[in-house]
Amino acid sequence: MTARAPLRRRGGRPAPTRSGSPTIARLVAARVLDRVESARAYADLALHAALRDERLSVRDRAFATELVYGTLRWRGRLDFALAACTDRPLAQLEPAVLTLLRLGAYQVLFLDSVPDRAAVDESVRCAQAMGWARASGLVNAVLRRLVRRDAALDPPALEADPLAHLVHALSIPEWIARRWLAALGPAQAAALARASNETPPLTARANPLRNTREELLAELGPRWPDAKLAAHAPLALSLGHGDPGSDPAFREGRFTVQDEASQLVVELLEPQPGERVLDLCAAPGSKTTAIAERTSERGRVVACDRNQRRLDLVGRAARRLGLTNIELVHADGTQPLAQLPGAPFARALVDAPCSGLGTLRRNADARWRVREEDVRTLAETQRALLENAAATLLPGGVLVYSTCTLLSEENEALVAAFLAQHPEFRIATRAELPVAVRPFVEADGFMRTWPHRHGTDGFFAARLARVA
Repeated sequence: MTARAPLRRRGGRPAPTRSGSPTIARLVAARVLDRVESARAYADLALHAALRDERLSVRDRAFATELVYGTLRWRGRLDFALAACTDRPLAQLEPAVLTLLRLGAYQVLFLDSVPDRAAVDESVRCAQAMGWARASGLVNAVLRRLVRRDAALDPPALEADPLAHLVHALSIPEWIARRWLAALGPAQAAALARASNETPPLTARANPLRNTREELLAELGPRWPDAKLAAHAPLALSLGHGDPGSDPAFREGRFTVQDEASQLVVELLEPQPGERVLDLCAAPGSKTTAIAERTSERGRVVACDRNQRRLDLVGRAARRLGLTNIELVHADGTQPLAQLPGAPFARALVDAPCSGLGTLRRNADARWRVREEDVRTLAETQRALLENAAATLLPGGVLVYSTCTLLSEENEALVAAFLAQHPEFRIATRAELPVAVRPFVEADGFMRTWPHRHGTDGFFAARLARVA
């Protein structure tokens, strides 16, 4: 499915609506979007479940996926256009009806391969199939009006109104847009927003116990014609497009899917063969298994998570990769960890639960699900995790704190508060860090990766050394 330039309209008037069933891909997308909106479901989980339950062709699966993520990614821009085509505030519409309007508007404004008439007609059919027949007239009228007016619905320009541009043109919620503008300025904030709306790359990490990344690339080349060595992480490959789970090299444990920024966090931790290492928030296991690959069979990785079902994913990944040096511990890292097996540790990783605003291109719904008031609660959890992990370290040990967000309260401000209370820790110097991560370490000593600068997810990481 080809996406076209936002708000650039083709000609063609919508045909009158016809009775009948909507295409199943559109109906699946509508139902998933409704669950995300009404039940705050996670889009990836809801979509996976829906695609598992429906027998769709490869083409229809791809179309449903495009509709879900595209509609979520561009919701702010869609709402700006729809607001100009309705006679009442969008907030007064039934949530399911607004979801159908957004779904239809995404097809009208962004998808070249969908004729305007089909976008309108199929949206009406979805309304009828989902039990919203009484709203089908409204859906039809608003989308017809959008088709007629879309060329005149340009949102505010960055130069004229930076905040409104980020909100209405680049689909960033206002509270996030304000934070990015204050931290980065208009040009960089807009670049970050644009990058956050792109489709993320598919990146692999070679399992060094089974192959080098060059050997892996040679094997994958015939099946993945776009595969190449990635730019930043030493074990990373950029794969292009496809289903890695069905590839024999994946099934046989020769690689793991993991973004380069996530791989660089493990580079910063720098686990050594034979060491005991704690991963306090281990699930789903990409960093845990990367650590275990480096410590070898002589080492030991204690992988903790408070969610047993997600912890099971770590065990599944370890078995696929042939790793036997991971010990799974069902534990809440926000509570004291005095009885933790393997303690004290040479190294510890706290990849903390966070607002996830560095991964908006990968998790399109996160920008709408996370609320500004959530940040304070998350910071409290992050502080507890950092405190408890620090208590498990040997003198001279290394502690890495990381998040996939870009907010100071969850990152540098939190680490600064921790250091103020723990003089036994210091920020590691650039000279102490692995060569691969040094380009990403900024003047304050913290590692940051940026979607608009590095083409990776947005991560923050601090390497702290225990001096006593």
